[in-house]
Amino acid sequence: MRIASLLPSATEIVYCLGLGDALVAVTHECDYPEDAKSKAQVTRNLLRSGLSSARIDQAVRASKRDVHTVYELDGDRLTALAPDVVLTQSLCEVCAVPREAVETAVCSMPQQAEVVSLDPHSLNDVLDTILEVGEHLNAQPQARRLVADLQQRIERVQLAIAPTAERPRVFCCEWLDPIFRAGHWVPEQVRLAGGEEGLGREYEPSRLVEWDEVLQYEPEVIVLMPCGFDANETADRMGELASRPKWDALPAVENEQVFAANGSAYFSRPGPRLVDGVELLARIIHPEAWAKPAPEGGVRQLRGPELHPADAGRPGRDC
Repeated sequence: MRIASLLPSATEIVYCLGLGDALVAVTHECDYPEDAKSKAQVTRNLLRSGLSSARIDQAVRASKRDVHTVYELDGDRLTALAPDVVLTQSLCEVCAVPREAVETAVCSMPQQAEVVSLDPHSLNDVLDTILEVGEHLNAQPQARRLVADLQQRIERVQLAIAPTAERPRVFCCEWLDPIFRAGHWVPEQVRLAGGEEGLGREYEPSRLVEWDEVLQYEPEVIVLMPCGFDANETADRMGELASRPKWDALPAVENEQVFAANGSAYFSRPGPRLVDGVELLARIIHPEAWAKPAPEGGVRQLRGPELHPADAGRPGRDC
């Protein structure tokens, strides 16, 4: 079997099922595990590097108005690689190649490939997609074992934090400028980790939120997790949020409970590492109950000058 994965999350699932050798094509964003970087890439990013969050948002909105995408699919290369199965999505209009473009490319192949669209909205949906991928790739036993292991890990987190009555107000920021509140599975991750995401909406898309709403919510914990950036890149963009009025008055800022996370790895991609994200959040929200270290480079707690754009510069601390 020859597999093309046009989603970083699907690539991770394929590797977790032990089928990495069958991958013949991936996207330019498929960077985990390390071996994925060695596979043939059939997409590219059309955005310039180094743009501010606001400029990226403007470019994405313009792309949507023009019925384009910020990613380009190399249909000729995909055809030449002759996959039997193509894993894609239609959940997000801007974070991956649109399914329509994939189907158009597949239709031009001499040998028809099966297109499998993975479109979860919740953590349970994500586990179901693992089973679905296992079914299409003839790896049902591996998929069932993987899902069982992920479910057990979630249960261990819940057992650990069960004695803790406190549920801090958490704000998960999925984009810094403009500000996007959390959606889909992220508020669910927070709930499972023992927090309350009062601005986010479970199983709904991420949405714009006004700064006044954030101020009124008075979050006790802020987790910055913009899609496409790791923890260090997110920390570097701190000024885009911290320059807003009354930032210093937020309880999370006053108590230095602001964290820059690797959003791509643990929150944006609907794959197995979302469970790592639950564990990471438990470490942030209830460190007294969940002491498991966060993955290396997974999150940085921002302290002192780094919380303030005027005199930022002192490095944060890995959790």
